Amino acid sequence: MGKVLGIVGEYNPFHNGHLYHLEESKKMTSSNYTVAIISGNFTQRGSTAIIDKWSRAEMAIKNGVDLVIELPVLYATSSAENFADGAIKILDSLKVVDYISFGAETSDIDILNNFADILYKEPLKYRSFLTHELKKGISFPKARENALLMYLNGNRKFINVLSSPNNILGIEYIKALKKHKSNIKPISIARFETGYNDVTYSGNIASATAIRNIVKNGGFEALRKLLPNSSYSVLIDNIKQGHIVPDLSVFEKQIIYNLRSMYPEEISELAEVSEGLEHSLKNAADSCNTLEELLGKIKSKRYTSTRLQRILLYSLLNITKKDIELSKRTMPYIRVLGLNKRGKFLISEIAKANSKLEIVTSVKKFVDKTTNKNIKSMIEKDIWATDVYTLGYQFDSSSNLDFTKKLLTL
Repeated sequence: MGKVLGIVGEYNPFHNGHLYHLEESKKMTSSNYTVAIISGNFTQRGSTAIIDKWSRAEMAIKNGVDLVIELPVLYATSSAENFADGAIKILDSLKVVDYISFGAETSDIDILNNFADILYKEPLKYRSFLTHELKKGISFPKARENALLMYLNGNRKFINVLSSPNNILGIEYIKALKKHKSNIKPISIARFETGYNDVTYSGNIASATAIRNIVKNGGFEALRKLLPNSSYSVLIDNIKQGHIVPDLSVFEKQIIYNLRSMYPEEISELAEVSEGLEHSLKNAADSCNTLEELLGKIKSKRYTSTRLQRILLYSLLNITKKDIELSKRTMPYIRVLGLNKRGKFLISEIAKANSKLEIVTSVKKFVDKTTNKNIKSMIEKDIWATDVYTLGYQFDSSSNLDFTKKLLTL
């Protein structure tokens, strides 16, 4: 059937940089088919996707992806480690994927593989360095970065590698491949011109962050040169319909209300809350009126701003430590958001390769028939996340879209 390329992303939204990555990945791997695993309506940095998951799936398919599968919300909004692990579990379970390609600041896969090897094997010396760094009261990502550099004798050529979110995610993908003993081969395509969080742009390339800022500020004309034509059309349609959800601040009153209504011990059950943070969250929520104020009050060197923002998202979606633990021990379903003719062929090949795989093309049928409590709990979180997300629409804030939206076929 030829080679199959796997890509994991948020496509928030799908822009020219994503198109470059997709086309270069296809060339590098000589792949005949492409599967993309994309986040649903909320993202790994603890925010909203600017447009819904079906619209972003449409962008991907119109730009050359054959099959789009949703990354369940318990992975999509989780730490880089669990995000990557969930995505790799899905790609590996398909039994047809030959490569995974990701964008990073380096195209040297050997360097990323070396880091992944250390994190996977966790040699005693590295663990000792990590324990030492954590005792300083700094955040886990910073402690891990310091420990890795110490383990590698402070080699300065590795410093820039570990400071990039894309490189870190690439390392986590490779680590997950090792963990699951996958035969999928990783490749890295170097990003160019703009970084992950750059808010400025050059020529026709901009980061997704810059594009979302343009949308929030109403500069729609600038979007024409930063997005493929099909992506631009989908995004503008959503803007006209009032179906844009710019960021988590859209839900700030709900989040503050939730935190005010919870006891500290209930807050402590939310995912990633630890070391008494529940008391800081409770006190801040009781005295703040905006998320910006709240984040300012709970900020500390022990917690990254991304982790704190994820915790606020968890309070909105009621994602607990137990939910994340459930996701770690569960083999996820294959929720198809959209596909083209080649994608239909891929689905038939996937079904042949792994007859036990749970392939979801109708959420209602799947929910009605599944007897697996863990799987049912996970997909109910996806359904709830969509119901919450549409509250951010300016118009037509319908619930139950996971049941009523038809499978996207192009």
